[in-house]
Amino acid sequence: MFVLTTESKAAAAVRIGARLALGKRAELSGLLRPCFARTQVWLQAGKYVAALMSELPERNGWAMARHAGDATPDKTQRLLNHASWDTMAAMSAVRRFAAAGLDQAARRNRWAGGMRIGALDETGQEKQGSATAGVKRQYLGCAGRVANGINTVHLAYVRERTGHALIGARQWIPREQITDPVVSLVTGLPLDLEFRTKGQLAIDICADAYADRITFDFICGDEVYGASTRLREFLETRGQAYVLRVASNFMITLAGGMKLTCAQAVKRLLSDRRRAGLPLLPRPRRPAAGDDKADQGGRAALAGGGELRAGQCVHCPLRVLLLRGSRRVQPGRVLPGYEGRCGVRGGRARRRVRRAGPYAKRSAGRHRGRRRPAAVVASPRGRAR
Repeated sequence: MFVLTTESKAAAAVRIGARLALGKRAELSGLLRPCFARTQVWLQAGKYVAALMSELPERNGWAMARHAGDATPDKTQRLLNHASWDTMAAMSAVRRFAAAGLDQAARRNRWAGGMRIGALDETGQEKQGSATAGVKRQYLGCAGRVANGINTVHLAYVRERTGHALIGARQWIPREQITDPVVSLVTGLPLDLEFRTKGQLAIDICADAYADRITFDFICGDEVYGASTRLREFLETRGQAYVLRVASNFMITLAGGMKLTCAQAVKRLLSDRRRAGLPLLPRPRRPAAGDDKADQGGRAALAGGGELRAGQCVHCPLRVLLLRGSRRVQPGRVLPGYEGRCGVRGGRARRRVRRAGPYAKRSAGRHRGRRRPAAVVASPRGRAR
């Protein structure tokens, strides 16, 4: 690391930060030692991790070999392809190390009571050819189009006002590659591998996090995970609060046994609020003294199996929030200490939400072609079906 500065304090901070990073990397390397049977493989893994954490402009085999002091990338390729080491145990060690580091940073910044959030999402990576396991033509978010590549489901551990880190991953393998013995042999897939959907992979990742005693105030995810019935049942069985996005035609069951689609629930919600003379979204209030204690009490009740209140309006009879896409309406900002009082960032987004009422009644005119309202189900009291 090279930093050019004339300020003594800035230079000292850089030196302290670099020394701290080296110490943390050595600590992580020591935690990973039991995952490797041979010392040579463990040392090569340490060089590989150091190259990944470096500021190399390109992270390919030759660049990492030069950074590690190797003449060729054969040792690194042997580590990734043929060496014997416990990958799941290594992932568990990294997961505990990352979560403990974020918790320590939160306590140091006086945010020990901040929320712990688990964020589920998949990440695409472009690949060429057909010899890589899981590669196929599919939509990749990194490319913004349909391209040849792989998709991996990730779980991120997020600490409020502190930071976040990836603590779990599972690669999604298409069904046709698993059922085809020739493709499985060429790509190196295990013979006993079973097909798993992205929702089922999310269950596996969350189960690993729970096994490492990592707790979350709530789990969040997009429509891919909100449509997984098994994932919702898994979270509800564990008493885990969740906020998962679902499609507008998703069926929900209310406490009275009434079944509605999310679009119908939103339409009814807006109609009831207009009839009662209430605004569609209440104005956010300025936090008062003692909000931190109230916020910590609400999270303590939530961790003990209470219902999720974040993102739920106190005036809403239904536990559904209207979202019309991130490009047109920003999600509501949850204020601490008010048990569900919601607001929005600025008046422009509020006006757009209020114009969503006519769209629920008609699809012609200036609303034609726009995206149908979606909804976020926040662990409803009536189980979502």
